[in-house]
Amino acid sequence: MKHFLDIDDIEDVGALVLEATKLKAHPYAHQTLGRHRTLGLFFFNASLRTRLSTQKAAKNLGMEVMVMNFSKDGWSLEFEEGAVMNGTSAEHIKEAAAVLSQYCDIIGVRAFGELQDREKDESEYILKNFGQHASVPVISLEGATAHPLQALADALTIAEHKRTDRPKVVLSWAPHPRALPHAVPNSFVKMMKRQEVELLITHPEGYELNKSITEGVSVIYDQNEALENADFVYVKNWSSYNDYGQILSKDPNWMTTQQKLSLTNHAYFMHCLPVRRNVVVEDAVLDSRASLTTQQAENRIYAAQAALKTLLQHGS
Repeated sequence: MKHFLDIDDIEDVGALVLEATKLKAHPYAHQTLGRHRTLGLFFFNASLRTRLSTQKAAKNLGMEVMVMNFSKDGWSLEFEEGAVMNGTSAEHIKEAAAVLSQYCDIIGVRAFGELQDREKDESEYILKNFGQHASVPVISLEGATAHPLQALADALTIAEHKRTDRPKVVLSWAPHPRALPHAVPNSFVKMMKRQEVELLITHPEGYELNKSITEGVSVIYDQNEALENADFVYVKNWSSYNDYGQILSKDPNWMTTQQKLSLTNHAYFMHCLPVRRNVVVEDAVLDSRASLTTQQAENRIYAAQAALKTLLQHGS
């Protein structure tokens, strides 16, 4: 793969999950692969797990890492083709991407959607402009519509803990005080559709995700019904897709509790973090043995390492 911007860029998901598994067992087995190679991480938005796990992954491969908070430290970028730059933007993406390609062997970019203009967010104009104008591979550290590194870590986590060949996986919406983007649920659905799992989505009416992504997946509006006999429950808030970026409900009855997990097949609880305690999930679940959140966070290292290794070996 030339770039890693979405799950669709992965040719063989099973092989990449297996590679992440091998790297977890032997993280320094390829520590000379990245020698004298540099990873540049450029953040337009805040990060904890993505930033640190990707840095660690790169170092496991012997890479040097440069990090820049682009939204604070860089020039304001212009992305429009043919723009007359007489406003606030000081530099065009064409020059910025070309220069960064001279400094870095792989470029990582994190740029959230603004949840104001659906068409603009779905164009992934920041990530795709970097991919178009950079001469080195570009990896998504989360965009407006996708978070492929998180989804790869989630697939690795499920592979490690599944008790049946085809577990039942439920993606459940949760209440949240803020409007959140669709990147994590989108990528999780895409990833699970390429795994041997039974996937269900549950959310209040009005919170349907992009139908082109959820096509073929059962959606149940009754959370309790969806949770019956589940093996994994992945909980995440997202704002409305049809009423784009809007909060239609903060119903606390959708919070994940031990009582709700009792409906499952002793299911594991999953969340990408950060998580609002006692809003999204109660303490009793998050602090229990059923929670895989720290395991997911650890697996972010090996998901990133597998992606970086692939780009180092095959990127152009």
